[in-house]
Amino acid sequence: MKTARVAFAGAIHTAHPHPTGLQLVDGRVLSEDQVVWLPPFEVGSVIALGLNYADHVKELSKELTIGSADEPLVFLKSAGSLLGHRGVTRRPAGVAFMHHECELSVVIGKTARRVSREQAMDHVWGYTVCNDYAIRDHLENWYRPNLRVKNRDGGTVLGPWFVDASDVPDPHALALRTLVNGRVTQQGNTAQMIHDIPALIAYLSDVMTLRAGDVILTGTPDGVVNVDEGDEVVTEIDGIGRLVNHIVGDAVFGR
Repeated sequence: MKTARVAFAGAIHTAHPHPTGLQLVDGRVLSEDQVVWLPPFEVGSVIALGLNYADHVKELSKELTIGSADEPLVFLKSAGSLLGHRGVTRRPAGVAFMHHECELSVVIGKTARRVSREQAMDHVWGYTVCNDYAIRDHLENWYRPNLRVKNRDGGTVLGPWFVDASDVPDPHALALRTLVNGRVTQQGNTAQMIHDIPALIAYLSDVMTLRAGDVILTGTPDGVVNVDEGDEVVTEIDGIGRLVNHIVGDAVFGR
């Protein structure tokens, strides 16, 4: 089952896909542009993975001092960084390199504390698509994401749909891609993850308690490219969804 959370007519609604857009649970059918799309579930902690695809590590190999044998590179993001489908993300003036990242997002469904790899998938509620932008200008190096790079307001786009885990037979066999203004710039497959989902849940739940609504952003393949004001960026994962976002300048935010 696919569900979304949208704002319409002064209220927040649950919605499902419809051939002409989406259908609210009360039966009303709307087009995509009639609603404000929110992250498709109530988000708890946002846990992000860096350098979790082998080809992306290779892409950045000249700048890296870590490899695939290292522990997962993990960082946290604030709720203010989240944005929904069809939203706009600000590209600050003077930035030289801001890029997209298409990621499979794993949503935790029940409390996980020191779970084994074998038990890990029992704690997965479902999945959604993420486009997690990065501003490379502010990195102190290429393997240590910091606040200004990865925690910008509206820089972490989730949606449009939450897909129940039971509807995804193998989350490690999903093709994913990014299109900028209709041109494919990034392609990969979740089979290329260095640390797969059970390994990530086992690792993270040994460090911290994972709770229902927490989301793990599992990393991105190679092919990240600069995006500019006016660009339409579409991140797609087969069977999960097609997430649309637009890049705007400071003026839209009165800056």
